[in-house]
Amino acid sequence: MTEASTPEPYLRTYVAETRACLEAPYLLEALRQIVPLFLRARAEDRTIFFFGNGGSASTASHFVVDIAKGTRKSLAPGGPRTQRFRCVALNDNVPSVMAWANDADYTRIFSEQLRGLAQPGDLVVAISGSGNSPNVLEAVRAAKEMGLTTIGLSGIGGGKLKEMVDVSLVVPSQSMQHTEDVHLIVLHFLTAYLRDEQPPAPR
Repeated sequence: MTEASTPEPYLRTYVAETRACLEAPYLLEALRQIVPLFLRARAEDRTIFFFGNGGSASTASHFVVDIAKGTRKSLAPGGPRTQRFRCVALNDNVPSVMAWANDADYTRIFSEQLRGLAQPGDLVVAISGSGNSPNVLEAVRAAKEMGLTTIGLSGIGGGKLKEMVDVSLVVPSQSMQHTEDVHLIVLHFLTAYLRDEQPPAPR
């Protein structure tokens, strides 16, 4: 068996490329803006809406689980509302997604849900590896019209999304795998930081 037929060389390259994405300064710059938005949403009891397609849809769902549950220091029942994050993944409502896709247009599957659920001051986290998913962009347009604050997670240059949102985190990679890897690391960083550090809410 030759070295080329084993996974080791590919793994070394993959890990090195992922590490390079994590060491770039954009990550800290974006998180310095994102953390206060999450804290404000919690302090003001706002809803955070997450959405994406494909792998980004699973990341959106994962965000909801970890941010809503994983940021709590204790899993004991009760506790004040201000200690919890109010989170919704719009791609989780499969019947609603399918109804809008079938009866209207797939580009409206997230925007129409936002129009029915969101209030001014809520927070949106739009996830698109390419930054060009039409339904994600349409939802961001709706969010801006409604007075919501918007965060975009993307890669591969950021696409149109990076110019539309209030805070943009663009992974510096042309690889969808590395882009999604970093999005999940951002999720887990936010979960751990918001649970362990508990910085004061912004005024």
